[in-house]
Formats: sequence, structure tokens, C-alpha cells
Amino acid sequence: MSISILGFPRIGEHRELKFALESYWANESSLEELESLAQSLRKKHWEAQKDLDFVCINDFSYYDNVLDLAYALGVKPKRFKDLEGLELYFAMARGHKNGVACAMTKWFNTNYHFVVPELDIDNKYILNIDFITKQYKEALQLGYTPKISLIGFFTFFHLSHIVNGEKQEVFEQVKTAYLALIDALVSALGKEIVIEFSEPIFALGLDFLICETTTLKNFYNTLVKKGVKAIVSTFFEHSCEATEILSQTEIYGIGLDFLYGSKNLNSLDTLAKSGKAVFAGIIDGRNIWISNLEEKLALIEKITKKIPQNKLTLTTSCSLLHIPYSKNTESKMDSEILSWLSFSVEKIAELKLLNQVLKDGIQNHKTQWEHYITLNQTRKNSLKIHNKEVQARANSTQEAKRNVSFKERIKLQQEIFNLPLLPTTTIGSFPQTKEIRNARKDYKSGKITQEIYTQIIKDYIKDCVQFQEEIGLDVLVHGEPERNDMVEYFGEQLSGFVFSQNGWVQSYGSRCVKPPIIYGDVARLQPMTIQWSVYAQSLTQKIMKGMLTGPVTILNWSFVRDDLPRSSVCKQIALGIADEINDLQNAKIRIIQVDEAAFKEGYPLRKENIREYEEWALYCFRLATRIALPQTQIHTHMCYSAFNDIIKTIEAMDADVITIETARNSNKLLRIFQEVGYDKQIGPGVYDIHSPRIPSVAEIKEQIQAILEVLPKEQVWINPDCGLKTRKYEEVKPSLKNMVEATKEILQNL
Repeated sequence: MSISILGFPRIGEHRELKFALESYWANESSLEELESLAQSLRKKHWEAQKDLDFVCINDFSYYDNVLDLAYALGVKPKRFKDLEGLELYFAMARGHKNGVACAMTKWFNTNYHFVVPELDIDNKYILNIDFITKQYKEALQLGYTPKISLIGFFTFFHLSHIVNGEKQEVFEQVKTAYLALIDALVSALGKEIVIEFSEPIFALGLDFLICETTTLKNFYNTLVKKGVKAIVSTFFEHSCEATEILSQTEIYGIGLDFLYGSKNLNSLDTLAKSGKAVFAGIIDGRNIWISNLEEKLALIEKITKKIPQNKLTLTTSCSLLHIPYSKNTESKMDSEILSWLSFSVEKIAELKLLNQVLKDGIQNHKTQWEHYITLNQTRKNSLKIHNKEVQARANSTQEAKRNVSFKERIKLQQEIFNLPLLPTTTIGSFPQTKEIRNARKDYKSGKITQEIYTQIIKDYIKDCVQFQEEIGLDVLVHGEPERNDMVEYFGEQLSGFVFSQNGWVQSYGSRCVKPPIIYGDVARLQPMTIQWSVYAQSLTQKIMKGMLTGPVTILNWSFVRDDLPRSSVCKQIALGIADEINDLQNAKIRIIQVDEAAFKEGYPLRKENIREYEEWALYCFRLATRIALPQTQIHTHMCYSAFNDIIKTIEAMDADVITIETARNSNKLLRIFQEVGYDKQIGPGVYDIHSPRIPSVAEIKEQIQAILEVLPKEQVWINPDCGLKTRKYEEVKPSLKNMVEATKEILQNL
């Protein structure tokens, strides 16, 4: 039996790629230095995979694998027609003086973001395979057997945006280019190269396929005839419908997720009849708990009743991109909790042990096997996990609804706040400067006292408030200098959470997050934000927003315990956030933003599972905010979301104001709000904060005008797309000044 994975984290054990990229972007290092660092990372990551039958190549990326494929195919937006090489590549990802970046959105229901390719019927599709072939030859020279990881054609096309041309015509054009790419790879690397085509789009069911069944079969049969040993893998859910079709093709193997898509077991008879190799995803690629190897062995036995062992490869449920590198450098975490964790390197060790046990028997690996069994049993019974008081409170809470209607609330709020039309604000965070990060680090390590640290934070807040007043923002924020991350900050003050030192996961480009780990019952231990919000409000007569992260986002951006339903964990978090809202409003903070940036990404991929998620996610948000008084205005923020399919749920959230990321999509995402007669207030982003570009007054005016074509002026707030934490002050200050000036000029003509 073989063992393999679908991909490995590329950011580096200590975020080496992040720092190399940011140095290169800042013109502080050369392209040669960036490429040298990338090569050394690949070598290290392949060494971690040395016990596998294949090492993954082309899972490494300077920014994003979907962008990589677009670049390899020669998908080139017209505004960047004069750019080439990495300048073009990073322009599509980050923007350029020649134009804005391509849109970016979530990779299915994960917290990873991909760059959305722009397909144009006028595109020339000039191929560039150098990045793929270079990695392939590197792996061969080091003595490894490489497997090329490539985003599948159907997934690529479905996730792209057609900017010009008819869908079917563009489909055929991109298909031709994709097949030409395979020809080029075969020509450069030889026949029988192994390519694993990732097609997670198939996990959405056949309703989401953009082609007929015959097109799918013909495409992969044509691809195989070019000399490729093709594996088509799906993940994140079951894909029984696609498996039925793929089993009729000439491809070598089919990869399935047997954890998040347990119904894939229903396809075993079909797979057995096809005689194809099966790549069985049995090790969790999305969570960080050690495997219950007895359960894994039982799952393998179910599979091998139908699939011969010589046709079976054990693998991860998806790419390990979504979990950290290794827990070997974790020295500060509670040792017992740490023993329950398994990151990428440890997941590979689990695959290796399972394969050895299947080959040699448990008795020949008894010490290792019993170690895993003991750890799982210890975790199950640990008193660190269970809190009877928290459980009792969660079990006794039922009602989750504000007592006064929105129409009554908004009338009262408008009388109190007396805000102008098109009120201006920001989403919350301001730049996390090097000085602030160092101060937080020094405080945690004991190098500076609490008094010194508090004064540094207060000085930052004072400057931040002063700047906002100077440029004329209507509703202010304190800038969040005390926060390391919008989820981690709250998790550090809630019971049931633990944090890693180096558990970094790539979110997009060089942006990394260190997800909290929810290991036990969750409760608020003390007020979490009052000190800073009250201080910030004391500095101004304008309204100061209190800033909280919502329960669904805290859940979806954490590694969540797997011994309790996610809905139950979310309910516990919601009660803690409710306590904080009550404290804030009692402290005279009149606007409270409860961010649900990750609400949409938690949605199941299959239609049949959506209703259950919506019910408990909506309940938890409303449970958190039901405590708000009528005169307390509740804002929420959502990231990168297509709202058409969830607009009724957004309405039911009953937030007074929702801010959303729309700058890269003009007013297209807003039309659904118009169509359903959404009556609450909306703050569509008027400029993209993920790009270092400084938008001009004219650009922002154009964006506001596009918004006002869709929404009545009485409903609209003006704000950036998202928080400003990742930007520099030299970008933020002129951008916000331009935003306020653009709003003033628009108001003069209303």
C-alpha cells in the first residue's frame, strides 16, 4: 500500500517565505534572493515527505496556486498587457500602478483566499511552464519521485470570472489552453509524468458542473492520451456523482475525502469495478488533533473490503496547506494539550505508522500504537476539557432575538447619533506598526512593565483618534493596537482556548494567521475590550465604535475540538460575546461592531447540509447580540462573500448595519440587496485594502456613485473594504483622506 499527501504548507516553519516576499516587495532584497529562499524551502519540505511514495511539486507558490495556473496558462488582464514575469504575477495579486488587482475570495469553505482569474475571449494564452518544470527537475535531482499538483480545469474555470466573451466560447478557449499546457509539460518532462488534478468543484455536486457529462469524460480521456498518469482528486465533501463519471474515464486514479465526505464510501463498488487506483483521504488535513488510529484502521478495513491494497494509496483528506508545519518547536504550550496535537509533519508520521501496521501488524509497532491509543483516551477523560457551569448555562439558554424591531431601533439611533448622510468610518483596525508589535512582544516576555505597555497603547490610540478627527471621519475606532489578531485576542481571554507559538497558516500571499485551538468548554473570564474602548471614547466627542469578533467567526477561524458538535462550541462562545456587549453598552459605547467575517465560509458545500448550518450559526450571532439595547447600534462585517444565496440569512441576523468587501467587484455584489428590498443599513467597501495602491479621490467617487446606483443614499455608509491592520500608515492616511474628500464631493451633488 502506498502513502501520499495532496500538498504541503509552503510558507515555511518560521514563515520564511512571508518575510522573503515582503522584503522583495519593499525592494529590500533581490529576485535572486527570493528564488534562493524558495528553493531551500522546497528542499526542506520534500525532506519532510521523504517517507512518502511521492513528493508534491507545484504545491509551492509565491502567492496562490490558482493564480499560478492562470499565470502558467497566460491568463493576462488587459490592464497588465505590458507586464511580464513576476511583475505581472504580483500585479494580478496585489495591484499595480497600471491597475487594480484581480478579485480575491475564499477557497471553498476554508480561510484560505485565492486570486480570481479574469477570462477574456481576446486573451492570447501564451504558456509559461518554467515554474513547474523547475520544481520537477529539482525534486528529481534530489532523488525524489515527484507528483505534480495542479488545479483541475473544471475547478479553475468555475472559479474564474469571465470579463469578456460568451461562456461556452471562453470555456472552449480555456480548455484548449489547458490541454496545451499538459502537452508542454509532457514535452518538457516526458510521458508518464504523474499529475494530481485537484477538482474540489466536483464536491458541490453535478448541479455545479459547467459542462455535460460527456464533456467531462472526453476532457480527461483526451488528457490521458497525451501521456499523463492522471489522478483526479476531490475533497472537502463527497463527490459520488463525479466519481461515477470519472470511473468511466481512462485516468489512472481517483482521490476522495473519506473524512469530510463520508458518503464517498458509497462509491466503493463503482471504484472497484473501474479497477482504478484509489487515493483515500483518511488523515485530517483541516484540523490539528492526533488521529484515533483505531478508527482509521476500521475505516481502511471498510475500504479494503472493496479495493485491493495494491490499488490503494493512503493520503490526507486535502492539502496540508490548511494546518501548521510542525509542533516540534512548541515549548510554551501545556504539555498535555500539546500531546493531543498533530500538525503537517505529524500527519505524515501518522500515515507512515498506519502503513507500517497494515504491512507488519500492530505487534511489530506496539509502542507507537499504544502511545496514540493512550493519548486519545487521556484527552477524552481530561478535566481540562469539561466545565459543568459552562455546559449548564449553554444548555439552559433558548431565546435569541432583539426585543425591538429594526424600524423602531434605527429611528431611535438616528435621533441620538445625528449622523450625516453617507457617514464615514473604518472597519476597525489601523496599521500594526513594528513599534506596536515589539511593545506587545516585550510586554509578554516581561521586558517592559504593564504600566509602560499600557502607556504605549494609549499613545497609539490617542494619535489614531486625533488623525481620524483631523480628516473628518464621522464614526471613529480606537485602532486595535492591543490586538495581535481579531480571533486570537479574544481567545486569549476565554477559557477553553490554547495558542501555539509557531502554528502559522497561510491566509493569502504573505498574510499568515495563527488560529487559536479550542480544546475545551468556553467562557469569558473577565471584560475583554472595555478598558481600551472607554479610553478611546474619552478622547473625542464623536461616536467611538466598540470592536468585537463574532462567535461564528471565532469558531470558523479556530481549530475546533472534534469531540463536541461545532454548534455547541459556537453557542458557548456566543454567550461570552453577549457578556462583553452588555459591558460595553453599560460603559456608554453606543455602536458595537460584532464582526462575522467568516460567517459565509463556514457554509457546507452541499446544498442539503446548508439549512442546518444556517440555523445554528444565525442563532449564535443573535444569541450574542440579543442583549443590545434598542439605542445600541449593532454593526457586523463580512468578507469576500457572494450574498445571493444567503441574503435571507443576512436579513435574519438583524444587525443594524452590515459592512462588506465589494471594492474589487464594483456594485455587483450589492444588487441582491436591492432585489430583496433589504431595509437595513450597508457599508460597501469603497477601496481595496489588500493592495498597497492609494486610491484617488476620483476612483473612490466613482465607486460611491456605483453604490448609489443600487442603494438609496439613506442606507449607505462609506468605509474601506476591511480592516487596515496589514497596511502601512503611509498608505492608510492618504487613502482615508481621499475617501473622506470623495464623500464630501458626492454629498455636495446629492
